[in-house]
Amino acid sequence: MMKHAWDSYRRYAWGSNELRPVSKQGHSSNLFGDIKGATIVDALDTLYIMEMFEEFDAATDWVEKNLDFNVNAEISVFEVNIRFVGGLLSAYYLSGKEVYRRKAVELGEKLLPAFKTPTGIPWALLNLKSGIGRNWPWASGGSSILAEYGTLHLEFMHLSKLSNNPEFAQKVMNIRKVLNRLDKPQGLYPNYLNPNSGQWGQHHVSVGGLGDSFYEYLLKAWLMSDKTDEEGKKMYYDALQAIETNLMRKSSGGLTYIAEWKGGLLEHKMGHLTCFAGGMIALGADGAPSDKTGHQMEQAAEIARTCHESYARTALKLGPEAFRFDGGVEAIATRQNEKYFILRPEVIETYMYMWRFTHDPKYREWGWEAVQALENHCKVEGGYSGVRDVYASTPNYDDVQQSFYLAETLKYLFLLFSEDDHLPFEHWVFNTEAHPLPVCIHSCGRHANMLTC
Repeated sequence: MMKHAWDSYRRYAWGSNELRPVSKQGHSSNLFGDIKGATIVDALDTLYIMEMFEEFDAATDWVEKNLDFNVNAEISVFEVNIRFVGGLLSAYYLSGKEVYRRKAVELGEKLLPAFKTPTGIPWALLNLKSGIGRNWPWASGGSSILAEYGTLHLEFMHLSKLSNNPEFAQKVMNIRKVLNRLDKPQGLYPNYLNPNSGQWGQHHVSVGGLGDSFYEYLLKAWLMSDKTDEEGKKMYYDALQAIETNLMRKSSGGLTYIAEWKGGLLEHKMGHLTCFAGGMIALGADGAPSDKTGHQMEQAAEIARTCHESYARTALKLGPEAFRFDGGVEAIATRQNEKYFILRPEVIETYMYMWRFTHDPKYREWGWEAVQALENHCKVEGGYSGVRDVYASTPNYDDVQQSFYLAETLKYLFLLFSEDDHLPFEHWVFNTEAHPLPVCIHSCGRHANMLTC
């Protein structure tokens, strides 16, 4: 599958950000401004892990000659961080090639002006050339987004270590300081925070889009620090408790789901993105107080089951973007604009974590169902495409092969069917784009090898 996705990209869209697999041409999302090669950088570590070294060398050659960050265009700080910075860091730690360290640090430095706000909470959008930032025009009252400013921590800690420049770490530690001084409604973190005033915007809370990876990075910051980051640990387990109390519910049919919270009212909807939480809760269960570990593993298994049901209840056996638990429906999308599947990884990611922690064969069986569905309904002559309606028996292709399909979906599938010592969790933490970063046992200097850091 990786070979088909990569070879198609290489043949029809080389150097573009993404591939249009049906029309067989390049595609560029505005998230990356004029930076090119998102699929190349996102796929580097997957190629390496799968031992596709010829392809990896061709990608390295492209990065050396063509990856350029001097672009006069706005980029998404979050997307560029998780895909480009994360991808370059992992490629460096896996291969030891200096070009990747150099490019990661160079890009990191270009992102620093995003933090020039009264609070140090970064802008969502940044012009890399002018250094001028702003927020998404649709975000509540000019706010920054929790999942965006809260998903820089892992990468920026590594940037400080690899550059011997403490500024990256200081920027993300300051975000924690701002959050810790604020009152949390019911212990929850709203999705919107104004970077000028340092006050929350609308009191919307989600473990799906707009919130998701903030929680993931609290836990992973603690794990990546070799369990020395006590602040990250406390923030994670406190947040999880508030999520369990306020957002986790069980449907009449017995499915556990995580709802969305809007100013105290619940919307009984769960997004595909939220399905990552099964894996997150499993990953954190061992570090919870001993009386809670078993309970958290059960919660993780329940969420995995609910997300599997969202796949099983469609015609194509691929999950919708969001599914609901109201008006008699359970784990089904009821709105046309929520019925699409864009090759997302979160459900497979949760299967992979659940397999590693339980070795229950059902997780590999569920993963194999997803493989067959991808092969039957998303594979086209020119790559893999998302589909517009998972409930329609014939796929209507969206004609985009997302870079995260190679970075995440295929990597997590590969790891689900690999031995546990392939990127073991004791040594590696995955960023939210599935880029593995080493656990830092000692302070990692510039010449640290991949296991000391």
